[in-house]
Amino acid sequence: MNPVERQFLDKLDHIVLTATPEELRKIQEIDRQTQLNGMSFYDGFVNSQYLTNHSMKQESRDSKP
Repeated sequence: MNPVERQFLDKLDHIVLTATPEELRKIQEIDRQTQLNGMSFYDGFVNSQYLTNHSMKQESRDSKP
């Protein structure tokens, strides 16, 4: 695993550990879909819109004084 993949996994861990109940339901749905499609959760999450939306929300929260 390269350093970029490790950073992504750390970010994914942080997202899951700090998720609200609603966000956890979305993550659970991604997990269910990846299992049905035979993909890994990691690949499914990387390709999901959830990560993009969550990253944008997190960045806007972090940039507020």
